[in-house]
Amino acid sequence: MVKLTGYKKIKTAVFISGNGSNLKSLIKFSKTRKSPITINLIITNNPKAKGLKLGKINKIKKKSFNFKKKNIENQVLSVLKKHEIKMICLAGFMKVLSKNFITKFRGKILNIHPSLLPKYKGLNTHQRVLSNNEKYSGCTVHFVNSKLDSGKIILQKKVKITKNETKKSLAKKVLEQEHKLYPQAILKVFSL
Repeated sequence: MVKLTGYKKIKTAVFISGNGSNLKSLIKFSKTRKSPITINLIITNNPKAKGLKLGKINKIKKKSFNFKKKNIENQVLSVLKKHEIKMICLAGFMKVLSKNFITKFRGKILNIHPSLLPKYKGLNTHQRVLSNNEKYSGCTVHFVNSKLDSGKIILQKKVKITKNETKKSLAKKVLEQEHKLYPQAILKVFSL
């Protein structure tokens, strides 16, 4: 568990792979008075990730790593240590972190997932939700542990699936809720 000490904000790294819309929402949140975090580092496995532009705009340091390389996580850990990062938010990060990496940040890595966990772990969630004729979907912020999308749930938000819902419309609906849920979940973590 992350404990907030005094009024000092916790240095946080956000891991992304794509557009960075959740990163954008987290940056906006981090600049508010009530936010317990500052975003000091953006890490990606995709040097072409559009979300990296947000780093430039907001003057946040960014690093790209080839996660296919052997022992790359040790380099990532050393960069995190150098920047005194105490918490990690995974936001559309499309790589699975090793048990060793997770152990080093136990209880300090959060992830947002586009389904109501424990249902629909992994990829292609919206299609699977629709294929199973679910009435609801949503998003979940959870602690990361060594099993995929299986850590302790912090908060969830439900969305209703309409009659003519498509994968694209559902993704958009869920993403809008993700942007609201992630900051709420961070506030909850710091109040635990």
